[in-house]
Amino acid sequence: MNHKRNRLVYGFATFIVMFLGLCSRKLKYFIPDFLNVYLGDTLWALMIFMLFAFIFKGTKTKMVALMALAFCYLIEISQLYHSNWIDNIRKTTLGGLVLGYVFSWKDLLAYAIGIGIGIIVEGVFYYSNNYGVK
Repeated sequence: MNHKRNRLVYGFATFIVMFLGLCSRKLKYFIPDFLNVYLGDTLWALMIFMLFAFIFKGTKTKMVALMALAFCYLIEISQLYHSNWIDNIRKTTLGGLVLGYVFSWKDLLAYAIGIGIGIIVEGVFYYSNNYGVK
C-alpha cells in the first residue's frame, strides 16, 4: 500500500501501544504465561512499526515494515555486545526498555509477529474506511 498516513492517528496509536506495553509489565501476574512471555517484545515491535509509519508517512507499508523489522533485529543483535558503558545504559529503566538485556532467537519471532500485526491493522484501516490512512 502506498498512501499518506494521518500522523495524529499514528502518534496516538504509538502512545496506546506504549501504554499497553507498560501495562503488560505491571499486570504480568494477570496475563496467561503463554501470552505474557513475548507480549512485551511483540508490543515493542508494533510500537516501532507505528513510530516508523508516523515518521515515514508517505512510504509504502512494506518498506515501513522492513525498516521497523531491521531496526528491531539490530537492537536485538546489539544485545550480544557487552561492555561497561552499554551495560550501564541497559541498567537504567529507559535503557533496558529500549536496548534490552540478553539476546534471544525467540524475540526475533516476537518482533516479526508485532510488525505483522501492524501491517494487518494498517491494511484493515486502509481498506475499511481510510481512517488514519489515505
